[in-house]
Amino acid sequence: MSWQQLLAEKRVRTHSTSRGELAQLRLVVARDLSDGQVPGLSADRRFACLYSAALQLAHMAIACAGYRVAATSGHHKTSLDALELVIGGAVRPYSAYLDICRRKRNLLEYDSSSIATETEVQELLLKVSELEEIVEKWIEQFHPSLGK
Repeated sequence: MSWQQLLAEKRVRTHSTSRGELAQLRLVVARDLSDGQVPGLSADRRFACLYSAALQLAHMAIACAGYRVAATSGHHKTSLDALELVIGGAVRPYSAYLDICRRKRNLLEYDSSSIATETEVQELLLKVSELEEIVEKWIEQFHPSLGK
């Protein structure tokens, strides 16, 4: 897959981001990471919050690369695929893992309950925290004017 293919399929469009946009996305990531750790919430809800944080991290990297994922069917999958296009092999294990999480999140959001386990929530929290570090380092290296 390439940006040209994604553009031709209208799965992404070109986009110019700003420090302000990234600041807002960082606030969403922080909120979702925090909400994903709230005691008393179901494992399903915490899992969904943490997955959302990962998706926003992908959107940050994609925006820095000059694109925005179109709001079409499959946009979560496109976001995870595009994350790997942007950053490369360093995120391949994360995008593959998050694709599994994407399917689980779809089940717990729309079809069933008691899908996520506490172990899965803790694993996702760790993976999202690691991904946040990777994305922020990538932004600092390749788009320093958009860094924190």
